[in-house]
Amino acid sequence: MGIVFNSTTKTITLHTKNTSYQMKIGNLDYLLHLYYGPSISDADMSYQIMQYDRGFSGNPYESRNARTFSLDAQPQEFSTQQQGDFRTTSIEVVNSDGSYSFHGKVTGHQITDGKYRLDTLPATFQTEKDTASTLEVTLLDAVSNVEVALLYSVFEEADIITRAVRVKNLGSEAIHLKKIMSLCLDFLNGADMDLVSLPGRYGQERQVERQHMTHHIHTIGSVRGSSSHQQNPFLILCGRDATEDYGRCYGFSLMYSGNFLAEAELDQYDQLRLVMGINPKQFVYELKPQEVFEGPEVVMAFTEHGFTGLSHLYHDFYRTNLCASKFVTEVQRPVLINSWEAAFMDFDDVKLVNIAKAAKNMGVDLLVMDDGWFGKRDDDNSGLGDWYVNEDKIKCGLHRLVEQINELDMKFGIWFEPEMVSEDSNLYRTHPEWVMQIPGRHAVRSRNQLALDMSRRDVQDYLIESINSILDDADIYYVKWDINRSLADIWSNELPGERQGEVYHRYILGLYRVMDKIIKTHPDILFEGCSGGGGRYDPGMLHYYPQYWVSDNNNPIDRLKLHYGTSFVYPTCTMGAHISDSGKFIPLETKAVVAMCGTFGYELDATHLNKKQQKICRKQSNLFRKYYHIIFKGDYYRLTNPFEPGNMTAWQHVTKNKKESLISVVVTNLTCNGPQEYIRAKGLLPNALYRVNGTEEVHSGAALMNAGLPIPREVPEYTSFQFHLTKTRE
Repeated sequence: MGIVFNSTTKTITLHTKNTSYQMKIGNLDYLLHLYYGPSISDADMSYQIMQYDRGFSGNPYESRNARTFSLDAQPQEFSTQQQGDFRTTSIEVVNSDGSYSFHGKVTGHQITDGKYRLDTLPATFQTEKDTASTLEVTLLDAVSNVEVALLYSVFEEADIITRAVRVKNLGSEAIHLKKIMSLCLDFLNGADMDLVSLPGRYGQERQVERQHMTHHIHTIGSVRGSSSHQQNPFLILCGRDATEDYGRCYGFSLMYSGNFLAEAELDQYDQLRLVMGINPKQFVYELKPQEVFEGPEVVMAFTEHGFTGLSHLYHDFYRTNLCASKFVTEVQRPVLINSWEAAFMDFDDVKLVNIAKAAKNMGVDLLVMDDGWFGKRDDDNSGLGDWYVNEDKIKCGLHRLVEQINELDMKFGIWFEPEMVSEDSNLYRTHPEWVMQIPGRHAVRSRNQLALDMSRRDVQDYLIESINSILDDADIYYVKWDINRSLADIWSNELPGERQGEVYHRYILGLYRVMDKIIKTHPDILFEGCSGGGGRYDPGMLHYYPQYWVSDNNNPIDRLKLHYGTSFVYPTCTMGAHISDSGKFIPLETKAVVAMCGTFGYELDATHLNKKQQKICRKQSNLFRKYYHIIFKGDYYRLTNPFEPGNMTAWQHVTKNKKESLISVVVTNLTCNGPQEYIRAKGLLPNALYRVNGTEEVHSGAALMNAGLPIPREVPEYTSFQFHLTKTRE
């Protein structure tokens, strides 16, 4: 079905398996939004739009004084600028004559097979199993000759629609973009909607907040140079009655790793407009004649099955259509141990080998050498940017160190922070002009480091060459790619003063180019992203990394909330999660259960564990491998909400064929002589029988979902449970 154009009604309808999205080329050639929701076949939904005289709302000149037609009340696919619509705009352009105006009319559309591609930005892709089609609608301002191409791709079976935008200057003089949103979506009535977002802070990323829509502009965004710890480029608009399992939910996920903005405005008529794209703060982008600007992709999904239904759509799509790494579907990921909390920067090759030997007894497959191996790097005041091995520490050389780890039948990983530089470094002394620093002003330091100007081609080329030389020198299996500060002092010595408004975006474009040249040219290396933890956990990054470090906060009880919030849009297989020394009174077994809601690994000194502890770790590592196919490929269910009062947190993974399931429970609050508690499963076959943990205990799926499993009460604090359910018969 895909995309259908009705030449009689001039409607264009996008169909997925269970949803429809419709727009209409209006009688004045404005592109109007009509519908997004459950499937409607090809019904013309324009009957919903009622025409009234909207007082003090302007009327387009060509409407011939028809006071009942105002763009201030029309639902639009891409809103105009300075044409009588006073709501939040999709675009702000300064034309060559200095005017602020965009009057876009439809000049054509094209429907093609396959998924569109973006030349400068990461985007989702079509696989061999997908049925996908693309719509391109062209809007033109006939006065300024500014052309906007709206791109839509429909993934029918996945119930996913993606959107992006291209702006082209067809005029003879330069124009300047001051705002460009990739998404504009107008709901005819949004007064009964809620907005769900994932705010947070360092160490507490992606917490969950829900608020009623009110007659204001609700803003979510970042101006920190990255998508940030404080916000995430994802939101849900849902019905007031929506729950985990029931209710209408619309999801919007922006594939961009820099400054972003989402604005949800409930207007005077209870219409709701959502726009989403690059944050316009300190954004002024020059487009010379014939130049094109691309806006990032937005991934949209709709379901009537609540937050869980929405999460499943994103999880399935992002597992298969976001990152092309072989570690997403083809190769099982290793259990790793990271040297950071074991040694920080105080290590040498001998110490690393000893950690690896001890970790081998824990069932670990991979040793990661974290910060401190390069340049003159004994603390965080020096060395960043000097990407060559410090052989005062790694005395045997990197190549031989990797060989020693490989001889233990283990793999080797390494840490980089490419985007930053220390003032005490050879790189800074040689190229101070490569740093972002406003002329005549002292730079803002953060973690005693400065930011390289990633918008510069020479900076990009230096990083590509120096990092590739390290990766090609030894058998590197894994790379942790970090960034440990937000951006300030936004300035590029490469650009004239009048074009400094381009630096934020050019930084991200440069970063993507570097990752294209390093990550995509090393398909056999497992890359993991990190930004002071989860400060840049977004689909743009996950296009390159199959996994991302959820947070620097490894406390397993805090992690329950971190994993819960992250799971609203990002699948378990992307969540970097480790066992560490954090939470000293929490049992190792419980730490392992929490880490299994992610990629699983260790962040501790293996040489300090006794044989009993190593044996426990080895058992947990083997359990992770046993359950890997359930955790990484199955459906994920949030069984409890850790942000609400309760005595335990529980979650569940179920294989696609529903033959196996893993229920995980952590007791977080012991109460004296409290009631018996039960955990109700989800996603099972009601008429099937399931065996519990390989014992003689067998229950029907209906019983497990409606009555639940009893959780023992007389247990130590922070006890955890795992219930492995295996289908026996119908």
